[in-house]
Amino acid sequence: MEKILELNNVSFRAQDRTVIQNVTFGFEKSKTTAIVGPSGGGKSTVLKLAAGLLVPTQGEAFYRGSNIAQMNRIENLAFRKEGAFVFQDSALWANQNLFEILELPLRIHFPEMPLPERKNRIQEVLNEVGYKRDLYIRPSQLSMGEQKLIAFGRALMCRPALLFLDEWTESLDDYSGKRLVDLVRRHQQEEKTVIFVSHDFRIIKNLSDYVVMIVAGEFSTVFSRKQIEQDDDLAQHIERGIAS
Repeated sequence: MEKILELNNVSFRAQDRTVIQNVTFGFEKSKTTAIVGPSGGGKSTVLKLAAGLLVPTQGEAFYRGSNIAQMNRIENLAFRKEGAFVFQDSALWANQNLFEILELPLRIHFPEMPLPERKNRIQEVLNEVGYKRDLYIRPSQLSMGEQKLIAFGRALMCRPALLFLDEWTESLDDYSGKRLVDLVRRHQQEEKTVIFVSHDFRIIKNLSDYVVMIVAGEFSTVFSRKQIEQDDDLAQHIERGIAS
């Protein structure tokens, strides 16, 4: 299978501490991969390294064979258009209203798109994620769950082929969480690539083609969905690992 993203002997240090060490792994195109492990073990850091949001202290991250850190502006812009990231804390601009936040990806990647078309696209995405409140308020006026819906909507704005999701259902009620899980399923049906971090074993078990375990900043092992479905002991091992 084609590897759309690859981490080659990647390490990352922050504040004089090694967060990730010598991780080598390839993410398959059109597959869904869950990155799991104990809290504080480096899962989100691996996700951000794969997305090119962090530059490895050592090693290289590749997208379709190109070193992400060495991409020129045009190559990097194309990568950002094709991939989208949902942050664990939503990462919404505090000094912009929701419309401006959602409009920004369209203004960057489709600068010639007329305003009425941008408005239509924003409303289309909001209908998909289930957000129904005012668009001209600031993120501080939203609950954490509502902020997650806006963050997920922003990620969908340019119809990405590659989704990076960091605890994207956290703080959501069951109905909203299921709605976003269903949207991920639709991406799977469209043969798009999804890479996510989650502590919810139900989501991990039901969505993942592959499960990558990161323990203490190091690559531990990888399991397929079939292995997890057929081995109850393995499923319990993974569930215990993400709960610790």
